[in-house]
Parts: sequence; structure tokens; C-alpha cells
Amino acid sequence: MPRLNRIIETALYVDDIERAREFYEAKLGLEPMLKTGTLFAYDVGGASVLLLFQRGQSLKSQSSAGGSIPPHDGSGPLHICFAVDAGELDLWDEKLQQQGIAIEGRMSWERGGKSLYFRDPDGHMLELATPGLWPNY
Repeated sequence: MPRLNRIIETALYVDDIERAREFYEAKLGLEPMLKTGTLFAYDVGGASVLLLFQRGQSLKSQSSAGGSIPPHDGSGPLHICFAVDAGELDLWDEKLQQQGIAIEGRMSWERGGKSLYFRDPDGHMLELATPGLWPNY
């Protein structure tokens, strides 16, 4: 069986793309790589891409000279986890609270990792986790 190497992209579907842009850029400090009217793509740590799609705007195939992308969309609150350095988790905790972002949960994992949980404006559950969460992280 051929091997999967890693997840390159993670997609969230949002109701208000500008509100989401403000949150992910201003509150989390992500740098955009692509901005269109219905899609923003953000570099996450130089290793993965967070895609924010305007909900309902990718329900039709998208074609270009390079090929086509099949339709997709999503609804309901989803979950993604961002990796952070162990020494910066407390700084993130302070920064989020200073920005009025409620911390909904905290977890200390058996392998030594720690997590903070909070929501974006669309209700997606975001997690910041330090090494020790999984055997491969």
C-alpha cells in the first residue's frame, strides 16, 4: 500500500469570510497566502494550510486550465488543533483572554502535552496543543 505522508490542507466553512479573516489574521496572527471573494488560505507553521471557505460557495465544480475541483462544503462546528511550543502555551492563554476569547477547556495529557480549547466566530472548536498529545506529536 502506498503511504500517506501528512495532511497538507484543513478546511473550515464560515458564514462570514471577512469576520473569519479578521479573527484568524488579527487574533491568531496567521499570514494569508491566497485571498479570493470566497476562499482564504493561510500558512500554518510553514508546514500546512488552513483553508477558510465561504459556506455554500464551493457547491459547484470549479474548473480552470489546470483541471477541476469537485464540489464540497460543510456545516456545523468542526474541530482543528494547532501545534504550539510548550513554553508558549501560557502566552497564548494570556493573549486569547486579553482579546476576549473565552477558554472553554484545558487538558493535561498522559504523554505530557497540554491543550487549550476555544471557539472561532463560527463556533468551530480550536485547540492549541503542546508536544506530548499523541505518540507522533
